Amino acid sequence: MTQTSVATAPMSTTGSPAIDFVSVHKGFGRGASAVQALDGLSLSIPRGVVYGLLGPNGAGKSTLLRILAGLLRPDRGEVRIFGDAATPAGRRRLGMLIEAPSFYPFLTAREHLRILADSSATSSLVEPVLKRIGLQKAADKAVSGFSLGMKQRLGIGCALVTEPEAIILDEPTNGLDPDGILEMRALIHDLVHRDGLTVLLSSHLLDEVERVCDRVAILQHGRLIAEGAVADLLDQEGRFWLRVDHPDGLVTQLDGRGQAADGGVYVRIDQSEVPDLIRSLAVSGVRIHEAKWIKPDLETVFLSQTREMK
Repeated sequence: MTQTSVATAPMSTTGSPAIDFVSVHKGFGRGASAVQALDGLSLSIPRGVVYGLLGPNGAGKSTLLRILAGLLRPDRGEVRIFGDAATPAGRRRLGMLIEAPSFYPFLTAREHLRILADSSATSSLVEPVLKRIGLQKAADKAVSGFSLGMKQRLGIGCALVTEPEAIILDEPTNGLDPDGILEMRALIHDLVHRDGLTVLLSSHLLDEVERVCDRVAILQHGRLIAEGAVADLLDQEGRFWLRVDHPDGLVTQLDGRGQAADGGVYVRIDQSEVPDLIRSLAVSGVRIHEAKWIKPDLETVFLSQTREMK
């Protein structure tokens, strides 16, 4: 996908959030078979960030996005878009790619974009969007001959061509090869940090989420169990590791806070307490050969948070 600018409305990272979910409830079924997909979920998506929505299957992610898109109604609660209650007019400020994109197989990529652009008076964006999603050469081919990755790119283009202020993406790298994933990552980064949009994305590829997102929310059983800047969440879940002469002796000395592993000892401790621990161990005669704070990846944080809630 080439880096071609698409004009967008000026955005601000201040003021009301881009999207607000306020105590949203949604259940399916009745009686013993009833399922509570969203259980009073409240979540704010700031303007001008890439925001990741994470959770295991059944956590409520798809239900939340479908409510945002107006495909489902919440049982209780409120959705607000740029400070106003969600309405059809408000949703036109969003570009959405929810679940797998569907197209008319006999129409071309250019024709799909033109139909959407004509409805939004943004016809001038068709060619720039085709360049940006890397479909210029295939623009006049019927979509029936497109690969899954090409259809995913066209879905992104359909979300962009109406000149939205925020983009909602469900599994945006689905079907893309490694090069396509890199290009999608660059596109999402540019949409936010160059064009000033807000991007809310849901993905199971935690490594990609860690690379591209500024903030993330982790859902479980329809509730919010963790939220914050990616860097902050990783810092909170970090572990301190020491390589010493006698690991078993140090485990005993730490009285339940240490665990021998990987040729040393992991210590359950806040990062702010590390200097005092090193000082006290040195005074007590412990020979420390190596000490480091190990930051986990987002997958480790995700598994830690979701397993605690089972």
